[in-house]
Amino acid sequence: MSHSDNRYLKEAYYYKITQRGVQCLICPHKCILKDGQIGICHTRINRNGKLYTEVYGRTCALHLDPIEKKPLYHFHPSSNCLSVATVGCNLACKNCQNSTISQAIPSSVKSVYLPPDELIETCVKNKCNSIAYTYTEPFTYFEYTLDSSKLARQKKINNVIVSAGYINQDPLKELCQFIDAANIDLKSYDNELYKNLSHATLQPVLDTLITLKAAKVWLEITNLLIPGLNDNKNKINEMCHWLVDNGFEDTPLHFSRFFPTYQLNNIEPTPLNTMIMARDIAYEVGIKYIYLGNVTEINGDNTYCPSCHKLIIERKGYYVIDKHLINGKCEYCGYTIAGKF
Repeated sequence: MSHSDNRYLKEAYYYKITQRGVQCLICPHKCILKDGQIGICHTRINRNGKLYTEVYGRTCALHLDPIEKKPLYHFHPSSNCLSVATVGCNLACKNCQNSTISQAIPSSVKSVYLPPDELIETCVKNKCNSIAYTYTEPFTYFEYTLDSSKLARQKKINNVIVSAGYINQDPLKELCQFIDAANIDLKSYDNELYKNLSHATLQPVLDTLITLKAAKVWLEITNLLIPGLNDNKNKINEMCHWLVDNGFEDTPLHFSRFFPTYQLNNIEPTPLNTMIMARDIAYEVGIKYIYLGNVTEINGDNTYCPSCHKLIIERKGYYVIDKHLINGKCEYCGYTIAGKF
């Protein structure tokens, strides 16, 4: 590692020293690393018996996005957010759209040094209401996410995480104090599929959802429907039942259409009738706000009032065209719509 790269190094916040090496305590992998070894996420290294992150302020992506792109449809609609990412991910999904940065080692990707104070400054300059830690896994650059979030909170900037939710409870609870909204990717309601598709497990993700909800972080959930893998009617039904049984009926659920990518480029795009089937199941089970993402043929982006069923937020792609909300309530019947408006 060259001398100039040392600015990206920061001692990790969650680890312990064991006889076999340092053990990272950020996520359920709990990697134990000998001197010089790097964790599954490609971003954490044992250096002389201490655990360091190699991506502190090492931004490989920085964009201005509409908040709807995260996707967050019930969190300050049509506001702008500054999206930021570093290299790395603690999952290895076969369908990753951002594999060139999520599965890379930090030194192989062009990056810019943007420490937390400069990130917040960039956000203020661009008149963004929110910062979104996104594209890769924000929990793999936990220290950068946490420190930036604390500074953003002081400046009354919202913090948003877009994540697969694979994190241990202690770091998550600390971060929750500074996070305003999250979109969590619930890949399926099937532990075996989590192992095969993403090299992860289901339960920690369910625990993350419950913790975020308890911490009153505004939450939306994305479920990508991959043909032949997680588009089974019974499994979708089971997932929706778990959500309703655990109090997530007001949590917007985004079913996302799969397109061939990365290691799954031999699978066809999700059929439209599968998308519609999933939406019907979710409504039937009792989820109130359901969206269909990556679908241009039918409009799955609009928000309807769960009480009078009238169109209250009309969208075209990521953009709000028309809104019928007054102080977060349906203009027609006065029903309170879940969200931050």
